[in-house]
Amino acid sequence: MTDPQDSIPLSRSARLGTLFAWLVALAGAATAGCSVDFTPSTQAIAEEPEAPAQQVSGDKDRPSAAQLSDIPPPYTDLRADEQARINLFENTSPSVVYISTVTRRTDFFGRGVNVPQGSGTGFMWDDEGHIVTNYHVIQGASSARVVMHDQTSHIALWVGGSPRHDLAVLKIDTPADTLSQVTIGDSDRLRVGQSVYAIGNPFGLNATLTTGIVSALNRQIPGLTSGDIIENVIQIDAAINPGNSGGPLLDSQGRLIGVNSQIASPSGASAGVGFAVPVNTVERVVPQLIANGEYTPAQLGISAASGRLNQLVAQRLGVSGVLIAQIVPGSGADRAGLQGTDPNADQLGDIIVEVDGDTVSTLSDLRIALDRYEPGDEVDVSLYRDGDVGRVETVRVRLM
Repeated sequence: MTDPQDSIPLSRSARLGTLFAWLVALAGAATAGCSVDFTPSTQAIAEEPEAPAQQVSGDKDRPSAAQLSDIPPPYTDLRADEQARINLFENTSPSVVYISTVTRRTDFFGRGVNVPQGSGTGFMWDDEGHIVTNYHVIQGASSARVVMHDQTSHIALWVGGSPRHDLAVLKIDTPADTLSQVTIGDSDRLRVGQSVYAIGNPFGLNATLTTGIVSALNRQIPGLTSGDIIENVIQIDAAINPGNSGGPLLDSQGRLIGVNSQIASPSGASAGVGFAVPVNTVERVVPQLIANGEYTPAQLGISAASGRLNQLVAQRLGVSGVLIAQIVPGSGADRAGLQGTDPNADQLGDIIVEVDGDTVSTLSDLRIALDRYEPGDEVDVSLYRDGDVGRVETVRVRLM
């Protein structure tokens, strides 16, 4: 039977209203297909006006303060390992934050609109409001909102990022006495088989704890944004999923040992193979991001020859290494006496084959080797000089 409402003819104004609604729906569909990328910047990330800290409900079934007194006390007869795990979570989770990002899109009418981009995890680095997360969590965002453990939310400011390490730093303006920081560990002291704990927001489910072990150490993985190799990566079997990115990886004492970054999975969900950027890399990169907004790697003070020229010289001499094209005046390489290539003087530059014992066959190898150090450190550089591949010379170079 036909509903009487269906047979009522539409007036002209109603028809125009229906047409307009159809156009708006079409605009929305077009928006989904349009994409305009924005590089994170201080101006972009802070575009959304700062609002007073507000309470955000993480769960509509969360008990009210009046109901808390009715909740029975926790068990006191748990196994020691269970209680230790509970203590670790309760002591550390207040330092973990939920990050949601917004990006700009152009709608059907050419107007810029904000649309949700994604979410991830971060953690408090210090009492000045700095938050560490993955670069890929923030990449392309026009603004980011941080939800704290107590469910207050803040608009975050962009501080800096390093795509080559998949690390970024945000900042919120909030009193220091309301912040809880993680305890920093030492990833060089890790052993395969020791327990690890990941806290994050997988699929938007905030404050989720998963456990596992260190499956392997010293992995090398390509960064998600730059493609540069991230070194000394920690492989774990603790379940990490989309949304866990940027969250802390902890040892059994609650010390930060890494930043959860990637998973290897055919389905896109956890398959027991996850990767974390080691905390020793984080400790080297984050202070530079806070101070300068970017990471400047340590350098010898040289310009390497082109890939083609380097390959020809290597084939001719039967060696692998990095041929120096030019020396930066006043650099550590200059002061140490390294030599560049001078075609006019028929001089072949030094060929670098090792840095502090690490083999250097390509320019990528050299960058990876130097990335372990900071400006001002000194390294031993082994090289062939004047095309004499029968003798290796070693010089001490202060990095710049």
